[in-house]
Order: sequence, then C-alpha cells, then structure tokens
Amino acid sequence: MSTADSQSPFRSRGFIVAAIVVGAIVLAAIVVLVTSLLGGGDNNADPTPAPTTSTSADPGSADPSVCGLEGFEETSSLTTAPENEWELVGTMAAPVDDRSGPGDVAAGGFRSCFAHTAEGALFAAVNFVATGTDATLGPRLVELVAPGPGRDALEAQSSGGSASNLRAQVAGFKVSAYSADAATIDLALNYSAGELVSVPLKLVWVEGDWKVEMTDAGELPLAPAQIQNLGGYTPWSGA
Repeated sequence: MSTADSQSPFRSRGFIVAAIVVGAIVLAAIVVLVTSLLGGGDNNADPTPAPTTSTSADPGSADPSVCGLEGFEETSSLTTAPENEWELVGTMAAPVDDRSGPGDVAAGGFRSCFAHTAEGALFAAVNFVATGTDATLGPRLVELVAPGPGRDALEAQSSGGSASNLRAQVAGFKVSAYSADAATIDLALNYSAGELVSVPLKLVWVEGDWKVEMTDAGELPLAPAQIQNLGGYTPWSGA
C-alpha cells in the first residue's frame, strides 16, 4: 500500500462507507455494493464503466408498466428537484409519488414498479439503495436487478454483510444519461460520518419496470467515489 493510499481518509474508511449503503444485509446481492466501494483505483477519478450485459428493452415494443403506471418519455424532462413525499425504508428516506412510483408496495414494504420516465428512474435508484439498508427486505433486493448474467452471478454468491452505526441520506442527484430504454442516475449520498459520496447507478427498462444493471460478474458498472460538494448535482433530500 502506498503512503498516499494509507493516508486517504476515504480509502481507510471505505469499508465503513460501504456498510452504510448495505446496512446489515446478509444477501449476496448486497455484497456487490461493498465490492464496488472497496475497489481499487483513484476514488477521486471519474467512474470508469465496466463491461455490461445488454438487457435493454426495445422502446418501440409493447412493454408497459408492470403495475399500470402511466407516463413515458424518450428524453429526460427532469430539470429541477421533484416535489414528492418521502418515506423511511430501512434507514434511508425514499421518495414516493403517485405518478412516479413505487406503484407496488408488497407486504413487508418491498417496493417496485416505477414510471417509464427520468423521474421514475430516479425514484427507482433511490429505492434500490434504501431497500439495501433494510435487513428484512434484503433477500428480495436481487429482484430489482436486471435479468441476465449479472443477476445470476449475484444469486450464486455466498452470503455476507456488515452492520454499521453510520447512516446515509440522499443529498442530490444528477441524470447523467437517459433514453427510453436506459438511464444513468448519479446519487449524491450524505453520510453521517461527514463523507459526501457519488453512487452512480445504471438502470434499464425491462419487464415493465426500471431495473438496476450489473456487470456479468455481478458488480456495479460504475464505481462510487467521494465528492467534495454538490456542484453539478440538483439538491434534493427527504431527511
């Protein structure tokens, strides 16, 4: 380990920061978030995409919302912070809206089905991370991952997990890319220990819902990284 690595506060506390995202979950699917946050490389550098499996749906095909939510857009109209309510999921405040979702809240609080819009993709991304902080919902988190080798790899991983007294809340967002069949949502998470971390998630529209995309190895395509402020992000929070 280099001197620079050993003195970096983000690297030295990387495991703790990762544990905030995953909570006390023991599901193998959550381990991917830990792995991504602990990955090598310069955490201050721009995230570098890893190879992913194409699971994009044809926007022209009949693939309506699985729960009947209306709304469809091929380009993002999300230019300001949404006006929505927030509900606590695990330890994180998650957005709720009649139009954007979640349109399906199952017994026990498992949330899915988001509108086929940029705002729907944003809500899906936050709810995915929030679900990972609830140990009772963790075993179903893989259902929010796009089908394919990435999901298969997650299901095949052995269980693991960690608990932490630290917490994270959404502080802002950035729609890095959006089309009718795919979106990249960059979440700025504010951690109780003082770190501000960028967690970019790639999502695809498949099975009538936004699903989080993973690499064939079951890892996040884009690595989280520490950021210094909300420059470039739209401030938005529920806690």
